[in-house]
Amino acid sequence: MKTKMSEYLDKLRAKKIAVIGIGISNTPLIKLLLRYGCAVTACDKRSRAQFGGLAGELETLGAELRLGDDYLDGLDHDLIFRTPGMRPDVPELLKATSRGAELTSEMEAFFEVCPCNLIAVTGSDGKTTTTTIISELLKASGRQVYLGGNIGTPLFSEAEGMKEKDWAVLELSSFQLMTMRRSPKIAVVTNITPNHLDYHKSMSEYTQAKENIFRHQGREDLLILNADNEITNGFRSAARGRVRMFSISGALDNGYYFDGRSIVHAEGGRTVKIVKADEIKLPGLHNIENYMAAFAAVGDIVGYDICREVAMNFAGVEHRIELVRKLHGVSYYNDSIASSPSRTIAGLRSFNKKVILIAGGYDKNISYDELGSEIVRQVKTLVLTGNTAMKIKAATEKAPEYIEGKPDIILIEDFGAAVRAAVQAAKEGDVVILSPASASFDKFKNFAERGEAFKKIIYELE
Repeated sequence: MKTKMSEYLDKLRAKKIAVIGIGISNTPLIKLLLRYGCAVTACDKRSRAQFGGLAGELETLGAELRLGDDYLDGLDHDLIFRTPGMRPDVPELLKATSRGAELTSEMEAFFEVCPCNLIAVTGSDGKTTTTTIISELLKASGRQVYLGGNIGTPLFSEAEGMKEKDWAVLELSSFQLMTMRRSPKIAVVTNITPNHLDYHKSMSEYTQAKENIFRHQGREDLLILNADNEITNGFRSAARGRVRMFSISGALDNGYYFDGRSIVHAEGGRTVKIVKADEIKLPGLHNIENYMAAFAAVGDIVGYDICREVAMNFAGVEHRIELVRKLHGVSYYNDSIASSPSRTIAGLRSFNKKVILIAGGYDKNISYDELGSEIVRQVKTLVLTGNTAMKIKAATEKAPEYIEGKPDIILIEDFGAAVRAAVQAAKEGDVVILSPASASFDKFKNFAERGEAFKKIIYELE
């Protein structure tokens, strides 16, 4: 019996295929295409030496490798899979598509072959936690769940084993959505704030990429939107299917909202209090928002009792306000996933005391003005490192409430030395949190590597 996957791959056997980027998502894709007898050229700007044994393994499987600075030269292929981090309008790709090449990606291919129910989450902040909560809710209700996308697990190669009744839950970035021509059955947009403006040409382009998560939905599909965010609230008029809203700032006639004490579901004149804020294991108002978004996504599938149980017991996502350890009365938190100012603000508001904050990293060309004011209110010692250190310092010092020395600001280029400086500044009862408000690419390959580096230093403390 033919499956969506086998039919898709059968069509590719006659095509000349290029895969741009030999990374986490594309490596399993390359291997699967080769096993099906496809002609694959694997392209990457890194050198052969940087790949170690993987280069030889792919060649043994039948891949042609094109590595180094000229890896995009001569793209005369029929089908090109781009890595999400590469814009679709780089000159080499435009030249190839003008000749008739089809441009796609591993995630777009997964949407084409996935045989099961799809839920996808995007947004500027909160998407990793919301995606994970949705998967936990579905698993707690007895469903078989595949969690992946931007979270780091490539699902294309797993599609063959998925059944129609299963669920795939995806976190999708603007990079992945930029050329997406399909939308999931259930789409969630947590919020939209300025982000990734080093990659996108404008805020408008960034917003339009996010819209692709629901642009191709049908009339019976469901879109979950944040009523408190101006941009996502505006998406309501563009929705193709059903819309369900959530709000932390006010009651809704139909949707999920926070009444100051509990998450409430309102529908058809009836309201149900699902879980109290002080029962939710994850701290912070931003996590109440994440739970409302997740409840709204699975409200037709999962009962209130399961929603409450998961909220009371789920310990959170690694690298998101993760308690690393308590030592000598000091609590150390890893919030490395906070790669935007708004996410760091949410992290700071999770504590009822001023904290010692380690921040800074790769510059995505976004403003730190709002973060500066929050730092003055919530931070006693600010340790800055990385490319954005001076921008965050300037934003803090120009905040209206700023008084010299409050907070104390320490600039240290070396990441490890910055962490140790924060440790040195801490006294019994303090909270030290790594919450960079910046991407990791100036010093690390991703936020997880940055978080692991932080945790290693903290675990080694005596």
